[in-house]
Amino acid sequence: MPKTTFDELLDAGVHFGHLRRKWNPNMAPYIFTEKKGIHIIDLNKTIVKLDQAADAMKQIAKSGKKIMFVATKKQAKDIVSDRVQAINMPFVTERWSGGMLTNFATIRKSVRKMTQIEKMKTDGTFDTMSKRERLFKTRQKNKLEKNLGSIAELTRLPAALFVVDILKEHIAVAEANKLGIPVFAMVDTNSDPTQVEFAIPANDDASKSISKIMDVVCESVAEGLSERKADKEKKSAEQAKAEEAKKAAVEKKKAAAKKVDVAEEASAAETAKEEKSEG
Repeated sequence: MPKTTFDELLDAGVHFGHLRRKWNPNMAPYIFTEKKGIHIIDLNKTIVKLDQAADAMKQIAKSGKKIMFVATKKQAKDIVSDRVQAINMPFVTERWSGGMLTNFATIRKSVRKMTQIEKMKTDGTFDTMSKRERLFKTRQKNKLEKNLGSIAELTRLPAALFVVDILKEHIAVAEANKLGIPVFAMVDTNSDPTQVEFAIPANDDASKSISKIMDVVCESVAEGLSERKADKEKKSAEQAKAEEAKKAAVEKKKAAAKKVDVAEEASAAETAKEEKSEG
């Protein structure tokens, strides 16, 4: 069953593409028609691609891996950050730092530096510093937090990227492709869908369109996380049940052994009694 409907996408303006003169020929299979010089995206194909992407993202989340969301354009950053925080996934909405994927070790050093400064505030180190040093450290932390705050808990490379506007985020897409990390993306008529593994033909400029696509993919990720949690709870319950059954079997074995010992003692006592009476 589709995760959204044609009418919902139409109401959100997902079908509006760019001017014809800005189009990318590789988007031709996803263009329905042209109206007043503007390309109109085929929403039936958007539904198919969106469902495929959402299902794949759900499986990634269910496996316990992370998906990094990238959207630094003004009309997308707040929408993405609000929705992605709810599903506890890393996101970049301020600025893509070159090498964030290809030079991940250096990025981790910056994250550790940010953590160390935070620790200084709590362990009293800040109190021993001069006012100028405290101001410098605070500014440094704020800058790091602005650019890296959302990926501070990312200890390894993400399993996938979700990108809003692959033209604007071309560096992120190039780094992911270089490392073989699959990319899910909203791809407008001015972009090349062959650059990403999961292209969702959609208007990547309108906030309503971005909101609609984000709602669908984030809901799928949330479903994957929920199923993972349910599977873990089921596994834990089964393990506990197995342990309980094992414990019960041991107790039963002990009881059986004790019963045998009592029977043997009774038999020995009876034999001794018989021997005594015969004597």
